[in-house]
Amino acid sequence: MKSKILLLEDDLNLSETVCEYFEENGFDVVCVYDGDEAISAIYENSFDLLLLDVNVPNKNGFDVLKEIRKEKNSVPAIFTTSLNSMDSLEEGYLSGCDDYIRKPFELKELLFRVQTILKREFAHKNDVINITPEITFNSISNELKHNDEEIKLNLKELKLLKLFLQHPNELLVHDRIYDYVWDYDEEYSDNSLRTYIKNLRKILGKDKIVSLKKLGYRFNQ
Repeated sequence: MKSKILLLEDDLNLSETVCEYFEENGFDVVCVYDGDEAISAIYENSFDLLLLDVNVPNKNGFDVLKEIRKEKNSVPAIFTTSLNSMDSLEEGYLSGCDDYIRKPFELKELLFRVQTILKREFAHKNDVINITPEITFNSISNELKHNDEEIKLNLKELKLLKLFLQHPNELLVHDRIYDYVWDYDEEYSDNSLRTYIKNLRKILGKDKIVSLKKLGYRFNQ
């Protein structure tokens, strides 16, 4: 069975290009051109993944995803947008997206990202993850809570936690962490990574994240 994708894109030429490319690669694509259309299509269909432009008429992509996440819809979502500020990136992830790609992008790169997300069962099978008896993480709303009290994380700490939870008890080498946590046009920092690890350990417990010297880190779940 073909994977079914919703494409929200108000640039007609780009929409047609992306649609044709994904259909050629074996996907079933439904195209919509504004936020209200997207909401209606999501309620009327069962999608495997959403490709959401942000600056679209009636309701922007961030608000579309926020609305369906409130309804406990966990379908994976990727934002495709020309917005390039850190605030926009942060809002995208806090809206509940799984990935964020800036325009202009290579179609092949977008395809790789879609294929990677569809291979994961994380978003579908684990809405709320019990990290410890007191600490939970909601993979839909991206909320980390201790005894129902929300714990605020910065964007990179949030991405790092999601990466660990997607790959429990698995060695994650440094390069893999850098590729996931840092955007492609950012310079990663060893010191920053150590700081993020330190902050997560303070919240989760120092034994939850194990450092393997010169190799990487392992999250004990």
